[in-house]
Amino acid sequence: MNYFTKRLAVTILTLFLVSLLTFAAFRLIPGDAALLALGMDATEEQIAELRTSMGLDKSFPEQYIIWLGDFISGRLGNSSRFMGASVSDLITERLPVTFTLATFSFLFTIIIAFPFSVLTVKKENSLLDKSATTFSALGISMPGFFLGVLLIWIFGIFFRLFIPGAYISYRDDVAGFFSYMIFPALAIAIPNAALVIKFLRSSLFLELKKDYVRTARSKGAKGPYILRRHALKNASLPVITLLGMIAGETFSGSIVIEQVFGIPGIGRLLITSINARDYIVVKTLVIYIAFIVVIANTLADIILQIMDPRIRLAGKAST
Repeated sequence: MNYFTKRLAVTILTLFLVSLLTFAAFRLIPGDAALLALGMDATEEQIAELRTSMGLDKSFPEQYIIWLGDFISGRLGNSSRFMGASVSDLITERLPVTFTLATFSFLFTIIIAFPFSVLTVKKENSLLDKSATTFSALGISMPGFFLGVLLIWIFGIFFRLFIPGAYISYRDDVAGFFSYMIFPALAIAIPNAALVIKFLRSSLFLELKKDYVRTARSKGAKGPYILRRHALKNASLPVITLLGMIAGETFSGSIVIEQVFGIPGIGRLLITSINARDYIVVKTLVIYIAFIVVIANTLADIILQIMDPRIRLAGKAST
């Protein structure tokens, strides 16, 4: 079987198991969903009627099959917290916000991490190299909410480059929306970039000590050419897996940063729904986050196989 076909089958099976386990977990939560929706003043007849309409009187396999069909078709139910609004509408409204923030932060992570790592390797033990080590340590250890507050204080209050908490919707002003997203994206990107720098620098230093680098130097190849042409590609292979994890975490919604900057994204919707015990929205968002993480890691594995066919050949040899 083709590797990519096999990987796609594994991904679909994983997504199916994630949906099944999530559905089962929410079914085990104590309490009656119908009673929670109607309130304590509801009569037994009203509760029984709602339970029937919600399919709670059916067996677990029947409930799961019905729910899965509704989930695939986009019929996700209605929220009890947001005045009976459609869950699909709530998520669709916030997806562009979260994806824009995630895209900005992911691009900033790559733009900061890769050039900085290459420059520090070129100038080992220099001031720049020591600065990279310090930045990496600080970025990894600094809590996200503190970094967000720090950026608000520096760029929002001191330099007045944006108004903290004054979120601008993309429907009202696209340019204002993008400009507001820059600093929250940096708050997400800086810790991720620090982690990537730590991994990539270590990987580059290991690659530059290998035999093929010494062979290239003996043939007259210059250091910058070897670094760009050979070492960087090989050193990036373990970093791709890390970037897949970062992408999954970022695109699923940053709960902390969205709260700090007042951004109405997926993460903030999850917190609001949990506080309101809106289990229909919470269940859908948990599955959404799990799906994003699984898909991001699958894409990272596929990119890794494309960049390094030896892994695919090793998998064929083992089977």
